[in-house]
Amino acid sequence: MAVRIRLARMGRRNHPIYRIVVMDARSPREGKYIDILGTYDPKNKKLIEIKPEKVKEWINKGAEITDRAKAILKIAKVL
Repeated sequence: MAVRIRLARMGRRNHPIYRIVVMDARSPREGKYIDILGTYDPKNKKLIEIKPEKVKEWINKGAEITDRAKAILKIAKVL
C-alpha cells in the first residue's frame, strides 16, 4: 500500500481549509485518511496547526509527500 502525505479539502464554499493528512495513494481527495498531521488556511496563508513529530514519524515509515504538501511543510520549517 502506497501511503502519501497530502491535502484534504474542508471548509465552506469560496473559503477552503485544507488538512494535511496521511492517505492511501489510491483514495480520493476527501476520502478516508489514516492520520491528521495539521491544518492549512490558504486564504490567510497561515498554518493553523502542525504536528512535526508525526510528520517525521510518517516520513521515516516511508510515506511519500506531494509537491503542495512539501511546500507547506517547508514554510512550517518541518522539512
